[in-house]
Amino acid sequence: MPRAAAAPDALARRGARDRVVVALARPGVRLALLAALAAASVAVFVFVGIEGSWAFAVPFRLRKVAAMLLVAVAIGVSTVLFQTITGNRILSPAIMGFDALYVLIQTVVVFAFGAGALATTDPNLMWLVEVGAMVVFSGLLFRWVFARSARSVHLLVLVGIVFGVLFRSVSSFMQRMLDPAAFAVLQDSFFASFTGVDETLLGISAVAVVTVTAVAVPLVRRLDVLLLGESHAIGLGVDHRRTVAVVLVLVAVLVSVSTALVGPVAFFGLLVANLAYLVVGSFRHAATLPAAVLLGVICLVGGQFLLEQLGLGTALSVVIEFVGGIVFILMLVRKGVR
Repeated sequence: MPRAAAAPDALARRGARDRVVVALARPGVRLALLAALAAASVAVFVFVGIEGSWAFAVPFRLRKVAAMLLVAVAIGVSTVLFQTITGNRILSPAIMGFDALYVLIQTVVVFAFGAGALATTDPNLMWLVEVGAMVVFSGLLFRWVFARSARSVHLLVLVGIVFGVLFRSVSSFMQRMLDPAAFAVLQDSFFASFTGVDETLLGISAVAVVTVTAVAVPLVRRLDVLLLGESHAIGLGVDHRRTVAVVLVLVAVLVSVSTALVGPVAFFGLLVANLAYLVVGSFRHAATLPAAVLLGVICLVGGQFLLEQLGLGTALSVVIEFVGGIVFILMLVRKGVR
């Protein structure tokens, strides 16, 4: 009798456990958990560990959180979109040379006007020049690549790599002619920083990121079809060439705005995009896009909180680039083995 009574209990426990496993396997449930974790990260970062005036500390931290949210949205969305149109999960928009162009602009400013120019130049003007230069560069590149039907997005990636190498070479040459003090000032701008973000630029960047993201949302179903490949997408009625061109423009604007606002974060997009595929367990953009954004928020806000609480002087972007670089190498090795 005891054994007979225990059998239904064991079956009931096993059934409840199976229901929990099935529920956790749903992308919607996983997104809800990520959203809760992201909200908790923001709350902890804003309110925990404040010493002194809350009237100063809370708005200051909220400004940093807003910058990190914008970067998470811009980089997460742009990387997932870029990997969709290229059909490659080890690529990110940084490979197109945006970061190298940003470094070149900073180097030219210091080389031509001195180290003090970075501090004295109007941040709004600097942001406009950087975004304008990156958008114009990408526009000319896209126009040249898609001028003929025989050219493809893979050629675009290769040309972007070549220009990235060119920009880095010119920047390195100019940096060698700077005095050590000027180079030290210039080097600080090579790493993303979320502390000194201008409120006006934050508002302008928010409008740009929200607008571009709103344009990308209606494309979600077409992006799912693009994952099947160019021939299948065309066969299912998707204008592949036009969709790819639109997505590239959206990616260029998102990356340009994010880079001009806080600085380059090359491997961050690669990290959050592949974590999104892994956590959600689906390639549907209705799940991977918000997952990449939420994971970006968790990584940035949670990482910044840990660095500040541990009293480490290391910039968050350095840690992210280090971890993202390791993930990139592991993905290359894994793909090579396959």
